[in-house]
Amino acid sequence: MHRSGATMAWNVFKFCTALRGLGSIMILLVLGVVGVTYYAVVLTNYGPALYDGGVDSLVALAILLLFHSLLMMLLWSYFSVVFADPGSVPPNWRPATDEERGEADPLNSMEFGGIQSDSSNPRIRFCRKCNQPKPPRCHHCSVCGRCVLKMDHHCVWVVNCVGALNYKYFLLFLFYTFLETTLVTLVLMPHFIAFFSDEEIPGTPGTLATTFLAFVLNLAFALSVMGFLIMHISLVAANTTTIEAYEKKTSPKWRYDLGRKKNFEQVFGMDKRYWFLPTYSEEDLRRMPELQGLKYPSKPDFDSEEF
Repeated sequence: MHRSGATMAWNVFKFCTALRGLGSIMILLVLGVVGVTYYAVVLTNYGPALYDGGVDSLVALAILLLFHSLLMMLLWSYFSVVFADPGSVPPNWRPATDEERGEADPLNSMEFGGIQSDSSNPRIRFCRKCNQPKPPRCHHCSVCGRCVLKMDHHCVWVVNCVGALNYKYFLLFLFYTFLETTLVTLVLMPHFIAFFSDEEIPGTPGTLATTFLAFVLNLAFALSVMGFLIMHISLVAANTTTIEAYEKKTSPKWRYDLGRKKNFEQVFGMDKRYWFLPTYSEEDLRRMPELQGLKYPSKPDFDSEEF
């Protein structure tokens, strides 16, 4: 039995190590899809159409302007998720109270010491791997090897955890990816249909193959990203994360569900000018401590539950 447990632990470690090794490969894959799409849309089809004159040139110009605008926002959001720290527990961080058992039951110094104090009071959130207390909604990521504030999940596509400090950027990456891939699917659809027709299509076999590949890839990404986007919109509306939803903590009494408007603002901020940008205003960062990932407001009439 002990041998089986050791084997399982080794397999999990090997799996996490493999995920860490995917880093540069996944980024190159994303950039490869972007490159194929750019070649098919701009260099092969609608770039040359600018010189056709008349309505075709105006249509091509409008498509290219929209394409480049969405592509810029997509890449900005993507690399913001990749390079932004999702949120780490500050060194020597100590809570005044355990939020999950209420303000009326303050913590004392003996409850921070280590595993022994943790086992004596199981309601204190303590990470045995990091050997430190955990802020509310914080979870340990086995791939990154550290605790992440308000961790949602570890995403291999962005080679990073998605947490409190980059969740908005991740959502915007999904949003702009969906818009961009949908646009590409629509503008390349006539070329895709013509590919299977009897009419003669201008272009070399290489450019035709690239157009075909770009259409299929963007259609697949548009459909898959749409599902993820819908799922995360529902999570934001309930002020929960993928992990919290999986753990079934989001009951009708979920303490952090403050209503859709306030739940949305806890992720995107209160300044509407920044809602569609992968950044926050200085004013929002100053007046909204929940954007820092360490403390979250809860329902004033919430009755504390044991989790």
